Amino acid sequence: MKVLLVGGGGREHALAWKIARSPLLTKLWCAPGNPGIAAVAECVPIGAESIEALVAFARERAVDLVVVGPEAPLTLGLADALGAAGIPCFGPSAAAARLEGSKTFTKEVLDAASAPTAAWARFEDPAAARDHVHAQGAPIVVKADGLAAGKGVVVAGTVEEAEAAIADIMESRVHGEAGASVVIEECMMGEEASFFALCDGTRAIPLAAAQDHKRVGEGDTGPNTGGMGAYSPPPAFTDAMRDEVMARVVEPVLAEMAHRGAPFRGVLFVGLMLTATGPRVIEFNVRFGDPECQALMLRLESDLLPALAASAAGDLSGVSLRWSADPSLIVVVAARGYPGPVAKGEPIGGLEAAASIPGVRVFHAGTARGPGGSVVASGGRVLGIGATAPDLRAAREAAYAAVDALDWPGGFCRRDIAHRALGAAPLGAAL
Repeated sequence: MKVLLVGGGGREHALAWKIARSPLLTKLWCAPGNPGIAAVAECVPIGAESIEALVAFARERAVDLVVVGPEAPLTLGLADALGAAGIPCFGPSAAAARLEGSKTFTKEVLDAASAPTAAWARFEDPAAARDHVHAQGAPIVVKADGLAAGKGVVVAGTVEEAEAAIADIMESRVHGEAGASVVIEECMMGEEASFFALCDGTRAIPLAAAQDHKRVGEGDTGPNTGGMGAYSPPPAFTDAMRDEVMARVVEPVLAEMAHRGAPFRGVLFVGLMLTATGPRVIEFNVRFGDPECQALMLRLESDLLPALAASAAGDLSGVSLRWSADPSLIVVVAARGYPGPVAKGEPIGGLEAAASIPGVRVFHAGTARGPGGSVVASGGRVLGIGATAPDLRAAREAAYAAVDALDWPGGFCRRDIAHRALGAAPLGAAL
C-alpha cells in the first residue's frame, strides 16, 4: 500500500514509525513531516491544512490510503475532499469532526445518546456567562466552543478565575473565533483518562487507554497545555470501565451520529473523568491524542496499517489488535515559555545519546533542520521521550534518563509524569 500521512508533530512521528513497520507498506509520504519522521518516510512540503494540494498529491501518486493526524484538516473537510476524489481516508468527515470542532455539538450528541457527562450551558454573551458563573459558583469549567489546540479550557477554582477566563476567551479572543461562544460546565472530580476506540461508521473496537498530563507544572499546576506527558495503561481505568464506556458512550454516540447522517469513521478519543459514580465524558477528539498516541504506539504489537485501512473502508469486522502488557510512558520536552510564546531555532544536542538508552524511543514534535543538518527547536512542544519497560517505574526512570542525556538549555519538562500511578516525587532536576 502507498500511504500519505498528514501532519508534522509527535503524534504523526509515532504513527509514521508504526506504519513504516507494516509488511503491507510499499511507500510512505508525510506532509509536511519533521526531521524525525524523515527517517521513516519521505516528507513533502505541503501544509496539513492545504486541502486541495493534499488531494492533488494523493491523486498524482495513486495513494491507497491517507491517514490524517491532526484535527484541523478534518474539520476543514479533507476526508470529504479525498472521498470525492475516490481516495480512502482514515479520519471522519467534516460533519462528524464537529465532535471536536464544537463543544456545543458534542454536548448535544451526548445528551441525545444519554451518555454520562457534566451539566452544561452555552453562552454567546459574556455578561450572561458571568451571571451563570455567579449563580453556579466555583469550581467551574469554562471552554471555548471551537478548536483551540488543547488550550481553550480553564478549570476555574474561583468565580474570579472564571470571570477572567470568560474575558480572555470571549472579549480578548485569545483563541480567535473559537471563543465566539463558550460552554460552561460543572466541575467533575476524579482522575482523568483518555480512551480510544476505532470506528467504521457503525461498529467500534476498543483500543487502549492512557493518562495525559495537561497542566504545564508539577503537581498539575499552571495553565493547560496540549499535553506534557502520558502513560499507558492507567491503573485507574479498569477492564470493567472499558466495557462500560463502550456500552454507554461509544456505541450510543456512533448510533446517534449515524442517525444524524454523519457516521463516524476513524479514531474516537473519549476524554473521561473517572468519578465516584463512574466514568463521565469530558470531551471528544476525532483523532489520536498527542502525546497519548505515542504511548499507545509503543504498546501496540499488531500491524496498525490494516486496521486503519479497514476503518477507512467502513468494515472493521474481523479486526483485532494485540497490546503489550508492558507499560509505556512519554515525557514531553517543551521550549521555555510554553504554552506562551517561545524562542525558536535553538539547536538540540544529545538526541543519539537519549535514543541509545534501552527501551527508549525519541519522537520529534516541534523540530526542524538547522545549519549543517542540526536539529533545532521550532515549536512549543518539541520532543516526546518515550520508554517501555516491564513496569511503569522502570519505564519512567528510562524516559527521564533519556531526558537528562539531552543537551538543550532552552528546554524543560515536567518531572512527575505518572505521579498518580506511582505516588512518586518529581524525578531529577530540570534540564
